[in-house]
Amino acid sequence: MREVREELRTTPTGLEMLGENRFQFVDGYSTHVYVFRATGCDAEPRETEEAAPIWSSVGRIPYEQMWEDDELWLPLLLRGRQFSGRFIFDGDVMLDYAIDEELQPAPAAHRSQHSSSR
Repeated sequence: MREVREELRTTPTGLEMLGENRFQFVDGYSTHVYVFRATGCDAEPRETEEAAPIWSSVGRIPYEQMWEDDELWLPLLLRGRQFSGRFIFDGDVMLDYAIDEELQPAPAAHRSQHSSSR
């Protein structure tokens, strides 16, 4: 929620956690993110220095303008499927990945209190 508030100036509603992704970069940086689907938001998303929201039909999502991994896990999220992904990157280039579908997310007590975006 913090990321959406900060980057789009709106608060998501009807949140459902469906996935988690782990990213490892060859330079040593790594991050672990939880992926939520929302049914709505409390205001129209607004452009900020960090994000410029666009609206697209599901069939026209501009994956070519997104991180390479998004095309692998975003369709699962849109279908309401649970997943866990692991991705290895060298800069902007994805070197390898694995996605496990229909896994139960980690219990809330085991989740990190830190939030990160790539």
